[in-house]
This record gives sequence, C-alpha cells and structure tokens, in this order.
Amino acid sequence: MGTTQSPDIAAKPSPAAANMADIAAEPALPLELLELELSLDGFSGGEAGFCEAVRTAAKAVGGELLFDLPATGLISEYRRLAVLWIPEGGENMRIIFAALDLDGAEIRVLEPSEETEHLLSFTDAFVDLLQRLPERLDDAA
Repeated sequence: MGTTQSPDIAAKPSPAAANMADIAAEPALPLELLELELSLDGFSGGEAGFCEAVRTAAKAVGGELLFDLPATGLISEYRRLAVLWIPEGGENMRIIFAALDLDGAEIRVLEPSEETEHLLSFTDAFVDLLQRLPERLDDAA
C-alpha cells in the first residue's frame, strides 16, 4: 500500500529540489575562481594575514595580487579589499576582488559589479600603467 499526499503537499516543490534548481541556474565558476575560493576557504589570519593569504592564493592559480586597500567607502560590508589579476582560460587575464569581512574572519571572492565599477576602472588604468612601465624604462636606458 503506497502513501498518499494531499494535493497541497504534492504541488509544492521540496526545499532540496528548489536548491538544486538554484544551483543549476547559477553560471559555472571558472576553474581558476573555484581554486582561488578553495585556497581562501578556512582563512583565520585576521586583517594582518589578509594580504599574504590573498597573494599566496593568487599565485597558486597563476595570478597575482595587484594591490590591496581599505574597503571603507569603496564597497560596503567589508574591511579590506584586494585586487587580483588571474588567468581566465588561456592567455587572457581578468580582474577580480578578494574582500575581508568586517569581522576579519572570512575572505570572499567577488566579481566586478555595479558597486565596484569605479574600482574596476581604476584597476584597468593601473594595469595599463604597469604594462607600459618596462617599455618606458627600456626607452630611457
């Protein structure tokens, strides 16, 4: 003898099914971002260890830390913000952010958004400058 469900219960999707639908709808993270997030998972170094943890994680995925700065006034809900340059499949590089939460206990990897658009523009100019520096130094020699 099978169990019967009321039409109300049968019509509602289970929470697990709803979570699976949410996961399926999210775009897949590039492998480098996934590796970076895994490298930073379990961080417990506080503000003092933030920069070194982010630098080490970026190097592990073939990227680099460009700079870090206080997040106050730049992006809400975070204490510090690091700007990273990481590979995006092949030879292309992309800018992402690593942000230290207000408690200094967790680092979140953030992709550029409307909230960080101004910082992304500044970073693009910074990267352009870095790429030109060796040319300028060679020309001066």
